[in-house]
Amino acid sequence: MARANLTSAAVIAAAAELADRDGFDTLTLSALARGLGVQTASLYSHVRDRAALIEGVHRLALGELADRIALAIGGRSGRDALTAFADTHRDYARQFPGRWTALQRPASAATVRSEPAGRLAALTLAMLRGYPLPETELVHATRLLAATVNGFLALQANGSITHRQPATEDSWQWALDALDTVFRSRDTEGKP
Repeated sequence: MARANLTSAAVIAAAAELADRDGFDTLTLSALARGLGVQTASLYSHVRDRAALIEGVHRLALGELADRIALAIGGRSGRDALTAFADTHRDYARQFPGRWTALQRPASAATVRSEPAGRLAALTLAMLRGYPLPETELVHATRLLAATVNGFLALQANGSITHRQPATEDSWQWALDALDTVFRSRDTEGKP
């Protein structure tokens, strides 16, 4: 990328590509500058520091994931929407491992309040509202969903659950069945 073409968005996109290609922990301003063919100082007019770079990748990933989830769950409800939602996370984690790692980091207050984070939260709640869950239970359901999906993907990525039969795909479906059962079994008072 030529120096004249540098914008904040281009710098963040290049950082995301670097994280995906070489690993999230290699994401530094100096490594990014080398990849872009510029001096590190040239990046400071686009990103404040490494923390801002990571925050930018986090927001980029939130937006990309939200876009994919919106397409995947549109017109679906219940188990179909849950499967599309979870599979979209899994596919994103496989395709963009560095960006996925950014999503697993604590979000800054500004990122939590960002438009991409709000969109992803709204899509998650929309999917969960396809179940007979009381509004008072949606936060619990969101946390259970996130813990199950993110936990499974983390264990699969580090090889902890891939060394025995049955295949992890069977376990993935089993986990989604379990979530679907829990979400369907809540009554209007939030009790099983």
